[in-house]
Amino acid sequence: MKISVRPAQPPSGLARHFAPALIAWQKVHGRHQLPWQNTRDPYRVWLSEIMLQQTQVATVLAYYPRFLERFPDVRSLAAAQLDEVLALWAGLGYYSRARNLHRCAQAVQAQHGGSFPASSEQLAGLPGIGRSTAAAIAAFCFGERVAILDGNVKRVLGRVLAFDGDLAKAANERELWRHATDLLPDQGLQDLAPYTQGLMDLGATLCSLKAPQCMLCPVMDLCAGRKSGAPERFPVKTRKLKRSQRENWWLWLESEGRVWLTQRPETGVWAGLWTLPMFDDEQALQSQARHLNAELRVLPSIAHSLTHFDWLLHPRQAQLTSTSEVPLPGQWVAREVLANYAVPAPLKRLIG
Repeated sequence: MKISVRPAQPPSGLARHFAPALIAWQKVHGRHQLPWQNTRDPYRVWLSEIMLQQTQVATVLAYYPRFLERFPDVRSLAAAQLDEVLALWAGLGYYSRARNLHRCAQAVQAQHGGSFPASSEQLAGLPGIGRSTAAAIAAFCFGERVAILDGNVKRVLGRVLAFDGDLAKAANERELWRHATDLLPDQGLQDLAPYTQGLMDLGATLCSLKAPQCMLCPVMDLCAGRKSGAPERFPVKTRKLKRSQRENWWLWLESEGRVWLTQRPETGVWAGLWTLPMFDDEQALQSQARHLNAELRVLPSIAHSLTHFDWLLHPRQAQLTSTSEVPLPGQWVAREVLANYAVPAPLKRLIG
């Protein structure tokens, strides 16, 4: 049974009351102590927005201050080596974000004299900055009246509007963007910043993916999704990610306090990161071990989940008598400088 019909435009009552209710709630109940809040510095807002993509706030809180300590501004980030950026990012995941972060800093430095452009349209033209991230920077830092539409905001607006258009279709997402713009407050930065933050906060707290806390929601009486009796149904997105399985074998060579690491290609999974030599099957790994006269120790397998597939990694460890050259791409890395190398999270946990 069809629960709702997608509105052609937000009801007039919603457009009139939604923003004031959300702003009032945010000022009292919203989040105010996150380190990237209460600033109009576009570098800091941009950094937080990129880090928060598909990553929990609690995780980002551990990385954000360390990153700012090493790269306090866009100029220092642009001048850094990519390997250093990746090393500092290691463990945060989705490493294409770090590569785009570096590219974007260089573009801001080269094309805009080290200052972020003030419009969302120009910001969206920079590497790694999508429409919603550009809007967040423009709204928080420059007072542009522009809507954001990240995952949390899609959920809030999708439920408030009982928007039943499938967001897997670009036309429906464009329509939700139009609704998001129609609901913006009329005033400038004074209202726009708490409104934008309020959308983020509501989606991150009360309006959760499962079991939303509707009775505590400041826009409960305006929410068509709640009135339908099934707010969890919104937003609608039918396209499901097809996951695959992958299996590889790691050869962990160590000698005299050094580990043999190889750098991944510049494209693909873990692009540019340093890892152990990897094999498609155990037979190939065993063959290499015999060539090195290495006695292997079988370690517990590691299950690692990425966006598109589940990865089963089988580490095999060997101690060599000397740090002689290994007939594999890579280099010996002393344990005391491993922290300077960008290694993926499961390897960091493995080698300690």
